[in-house]
Amino acid sequence: MDKIGVTFETKCYENDWQFLLKAGRLKKMIDWLDYKFDHKVLYINNVNNLDLVKKHADKCISRNIIDSYVVVADYAQQALKAYNVNPESFKGGYYYSIQELTGILLCKTKYLLHLSGDTLMRVRKPWITHAIERMETNDRFFVANPGWDYHTLHDGRNHEGSDDQFWHQRGGFSDQCYLIKVDNYRHDIYNEPEIDNSIAYPVYGGELFEKRMNSYLKNHNLIRLTSKHAAYRHRNYPKYAFKRWLWINTAIKIE
Repeated sequence: MDKIGVTFETKCYENDWQFLLKAGRLKKMIDWLDYKFDHKVLYINNVNNLDLVKKHADKCISRNIIDSYVVVADYAQQALKAYNVNPESFKGGYYYSIQELTGILLCKTKYLLHLSGDTLMRVRKPWITHAIERMETNDRFFVANPGWDYHTLHDGRNHEGSDDQFWHQRGGFSDQCYLIKVDNYRHDIYNEPEIDNSIAYPVYGGELFEKRMNSYLKNHNLIRLTSKHAAYRHRNYPKYAFKRWLWINTAIKIE
């Protein structure tokens, strides 16, 4: 494992792969993080035409947008076994969370930066290096992320402390964007009893990865670092066919 290497990962599935791979979104996601990653990997999860998606992922590799891609189903059972997770325990949310476990299993660098396919940096500041510096010196700093909208940059509520770069929040976790030290997550930590009902995680996702991690951080008095200077935007892709067609076909494409 690299000393301070960082892997970028994201995932695509049937409803968003065309935005990421055909309309140029994946390149923008990586470029706007303003960081030189040691490895950039796309995880392909739950798509109808795997060969077609692979074809477009290969184009992204040929243009140096990513270095590799992984089909989640090829390693899912291995990840579940490694972390002692029963797939039924997701309660309907298996496809929403299995990639996160697989990404942790396969990561070859010390740190992993995960960005969901519908997330993009909004306020671009160099937060990743600052977060790693802190996580290298304090084991309580268990995850780091940008602010999740512009207002969080100036809002210190619900935090137990801060420094010049980050708010220090006891607990809390989002699968929209997270930076983690991988070895901390390669343990049986995904079956913690839930003690925090204050966060409204989406019901359709069942017992999500992010919900499980929030429980673990809360139960073990661990800290989430939230940047005071960088922020991301999370926005769902269009649902209606015409809007989806327009978005994909008028964006800058990867041909």
